[in-house]
Amino acid sequence: MTQKSIKSGFYNALMTLLMMTLLILAAGQTVAVAQETSRETARETAQEKAEGTASLAIAESQPLVGEVSLVLGRAWRVSGSGREAVAPGTEIRATDRIVTEANGHVHIRFVDQALVSVRPDSRLEIVQYDYNADKPEQSAIKLNLEEGITRAISGRGASAARERFRLNTPIAAIGVRGTDFVVSATPRAVRALVNEGVIIMAPFSSDCRADSFGPCLINAVELTGSSLQVIEMEGNSAAPRLLPAVVERGAGMMQAEVQLAMNEAQGNADDKNAGTNIYLESVTSQRVKDEAANVTTPSAPTAPTAPPQPTTPEPQLVDFTPKAVVAGAELAQRNLIWGRWADGQAEQERITVAFADAMAGRDVTVGNGEYILFRDGNGASRVERGLGPVSFDLVSAQAFYHSDSGVAAMTVNGGSLDINFDASQFATSLQMNHSLTGNVSFEASGRLYDGGFFHTRSATERMAGAVSLDGKEAGYFFEKQLENGGIKGLTLWDSR
Repeated sequence: MTQKSIKSGFYNALMTLLMMTLLILAAGQTVAVAQETSRETARETAQEKAEGTASLAIAESQPLVGEVSLVLGRAWRVSGSGREAVAPGTEIRATDRIVTEANGHVHIRFVDQALVSVRPDSRLEIVQYDYNADKPEQSAIKLNLEEGITRAISGRGASAARERFRLNTPIAAIGVRGTDFVVSATPRAVRALVNEGVIIMAPFSSDCRADSFGPCLINAVELTGSSLQVIEMEGNSAAPRLLPAVVERGAGMMQAEVQLAMNEAQGNADDKNAGTNIYLESVTSQRVKDEAANVTTPSAPTAPTAPPQPTTPEPQLVDFTPKAVVAGAELAQRNLIWGRWADGQAEQERITVAFADAMAGRDVTVGNGEYILFRDGNGASRVERGLGPVSFDLVSAQAFYHSDSGVAAMTVNGGSLDINFDASQFATSLQMNHSLTGNVSFEASGRLYDGGFFHTRSATERMAGAVSLDGKEAGYFFEKQLENGGIKGLTLWDSR
């Protein structure tokens, strides 16, 4: 073997050894990378699981601030632990969101006895609810109405710590002073009315931040329950405005929904809906009576039959409540039209349309937490002069009897409305009936105010209404407290 061949063989063996060494090193590196990747994946999975557990722990560690007392339809509680359907008794914690669907309605009783109603198609966030039972003045409460309608009745926390309560909306902040109020919010506009107390609304700015507490003072407008007005804020406005209208609400006159919440009503939506449209009657089978009277005994002599006596037919009662829903197009032809905040009495509604439809091209006149009467003023705000005394005929009406058993539609048999425009006086009466109440009368009289508004109240009755500026139409809502329950209704009138 030559020296050259020996060197060549040695070179080849060395190269082979080097290649094998490189392959072994590459394989080891691949295994190491694979092991490191596996360890990294395991760490990420563990981290995600830990974060999920932490989120759940954080959600569950949030303080318990309230409890759902009533649910109608479909609604959800959204928190760090996910989404769950709410039911009476569902616990509410800080940072929770309440989301209602189109038929959803939720009442919440908070730990300081505050009451909040979340109406259909709404989203309300409980941002913070720090109630100090020992020192209520040190409480801090913040709610955020992202969209929809909510009604809030202040509890001990907001009443004692007014400078540390805030209801935020998409474009404005609302502070309170011991209040019962209703707010409707969209991304572009906010409206509110006050049933009792005072609210202060202001647009967000560098001086009024969403993360602050209490009422803002810059570009703020105050609304009181006694002012009979509605406050409105639109996205392109520099400040809220008070609508040139009267909104009548009486202190102490709670809606049926709030009474249910205060009673901490239990049961599911089907139970509650079953109480709607109740018509209870005590019925005896006249057919059985007639057949029993016609049974004769053969042995008994037959008495002479007396000639039939003429009978006077019972008068047929007129009902001014339409049998079916009045079409929106027909109602739109009127100068005055009733708009409802939400679903009202659902299928029992007869003379109302959705709030958005009623307000198109019209101005607010009077209303309550459920309905608003809109008027087509065509840019004017005062009633025509020289109208003198005018009598009105009842065109249509709807009235509901609210009791512990549910809500029953009543018959409105008739009524009268007389307005003396020269003397600025009005007088009205209504006659209603239901098997649960018997015959019920409603009567009211008082002053006609500038702008064609009228309202009055007593210990058991109250009402508020308006006339069209030409004096040809009128309408009012009314409430009457009975020994057991109460009556609420709406009317529409035309001049004779």
